[in-house]
Amino acid sequence: MRAYERLLRYVKYHTTSSETSGSHPSSPKEFDLARALVEELHSLGLADARVDEKCYVYASLPATAGYENAPSLGLIAHMDTSPDASGENVRPILHEHYDGGEIRLGGVTISPEMFPHLPALAGRTLITADGSTLLGADDKAGVSEIMTALERVITEKIPHGRLAVAFTPDEEIGEGADFFDVAAFGADFAYTVDGGAEGSLEYENFNAASAKFEITGRSVHPGSAKGIMVNAALVACEINGMLPSADIPAMTEGYEGFFHMTGIGGEVERAEVSYIVRDHDANVFDSRLRTLRHIEKALNEKYGAGTVKLTIREQYRNMKEKIEPCMHLIENAIAAAKAVGAEPTVEPIRGGTDGARLSYMGLPCPNLGTGGYAFHGPMEHITVEGMDTEVEILLRLIACYANDRG
Repeated sequence: MRAYERLLRYVKYHTTSSETSGSHPSSPKEFDLARALVEELHSLGLADARVDEKCYVYASLPATAGYENAPSLGLIAHMDTSPDASGENVRPILHEHYDGGEIRLGGVTISPEMFPHLPALAGRTLITADGSTLLGADDKAGVSEIMTALERVITEKIPHGRLAVAFTPDEEIGEGADFFDVAAFGADFAYTVDGGAEGSLEYENFNAASAKFEITGRSVHPGSAKGIMVNAALVACEINGMLPSADIPAMTEGYEGFFHMTGIGGEVERAEVSYIVRDHDANVFDSRLRTLRHIEKALNEKYGAGTVKLTIREQYRNMKEKIEPCMHLIENAIAAAKAVGAEPTVEPIRGGTDGARLSYMGLPCPNLGTGGYAFHGPMEHITVEGMDTEVEILLRLIACYANDRG
């Protein structure tokens, strides 16, 4: 079975994670895909495949005889889809012999003006949703490619060291590594398959935190409010005005960080404003957090103690520090991409993956592409051929580490 055929099946599972449920997994529907994957892994011969109570799928394929001393290589992808757009009732569409131009999907148009890479995909089979949902290639494409590579290894009897496989829940809400059992996984190092264009490789990511200001105002009759009223909604606006106006996602790129307002609301008596904070540079990231704490202090001094309460939750750190001692992971991935005719690109992630946190948990874990584009919305797309290329890259890496037998 080819990887895209698996993707067409997997995207039918509604696995949108929830930022507000507080449960683990964040949505019980994630178990539906997890259990289906365990059954499929069993059918491929991975007898130890299982899903735990937190919805983590683990499996391993013992080394080929004579390859027991090769490193244990881990392959990881996530099952959930982003809460930024609907992941329910996904209807994938195959656009065969795509001409590289516009595709209209209901009220959504995917165009080369918005996505300059599209003409380079001409002649391929493009996969989209129908315009009413995201597709779910992030990261069901990664799951599909790992499953397909495993099947190829088994059916084609490709020699290999021990392979460890994991599929995680809740990566999209920053919790994909929260309950990951690194020791039981048993890999020496791993790759997440959760990136963009085929051949792409990422081992630098944002340092990341969430921040929430809770504002308690003081409401009195507006006719006699002078010197007494504290309008919480206006204080929320004041907080945003104290941040650098150009440090937002729409005005930054590459290594540039930002404050991203994710929500604001309230009334005179009570208001909230929430952000995510990102920067590749650890020192600049820490400076951004100090700026937020200074705002809290300054406004409490201005309006009275307890007016503003700031809660910061660090989410993940830049994995570069943990990958640099293991640069063979990068060098081998570049070589694998070149070997299958892909153009290897190494770029910083303007986001994060499970691999960022796993690298700090003792499992060095850079990120490979899936062949997909425009994640988290109804313009998401991927090609059949790009997915095939990623499977070939995985097979090259499996062979590479199988031949490293000490």
